[in-house]
Amino acid sequence: MSNISSDPDIVKYCDLMEEVKRRIAVIHYFISGYGHALYRPPTLESACLQLRKVLELIAFGSLIANAEAYSSVYSKISKAWHAADLLKELEKVNPEFYPVPVVEVPSKDPKVLHELKKRSPDYLARADFPEVYWRCGAVAHAANPYGRGIDYGYYQNILPIWTTRVMNLLNNHQIHLFNRPGFYVIHMKEERDDKVHWYKFEPLNPVRL
Repeated sequence: MSNISSDPDIVKYCDLMEEVKRRIAVIHYFISGYGHALYRPPTLESACLQLRKVLELIAFGSLIANAEAYSSVYSKISKAWHAADLLKELEKVNPEFYPVPVVEVPSKDPKVLHELKKRSPDYLARADFPEVYWRCGAVAHAANPYGRGIDYGYYQNILPIWTTRVMNLLNNHQIHLFNRPGFYVIHMKEERDDKVHWYKFEPLNPVRL
């Protein structure tokens, strides 16, 4: 386990997570009522745009360590951006691309301080990602005056739920970077400061006798 700033790949990933935190702060600013874009529709639309960008950062985060893989997947879906297609392309490259939310509990092994356990299902699951992404994008265009229109009351109620589920997904999570051994545990913040911190776990080399 380590937390050394000289690992450039995970530092890039942590930079993405810092951006996620800033965008979530903007979402809270809008949906809390402290800030607004003059009227309710553009305020909620602005929050949806930020959440959609957060989902993109989550989706592409695991490829940040490999520019070629990142660019390859991005070029395939940048012109026809459908979340389901995006996730399928990502899984082809890195089947373990989606973050795994974890909790740290005291270990029963006296040699180990904590052990990792999967979090209870109060977070944004991979299966829910496409719908949330699509619904956030649905308000990006003007409503058809002959259609049903946009239900802004729905977004007013659901945005706090979505945002909380994203935060629960990321607060403490495990990520596998593309083409890197082992995995990393990410803390979005710690008591010592408000920065993103990472810890690396990798298999021990067997001792040859």
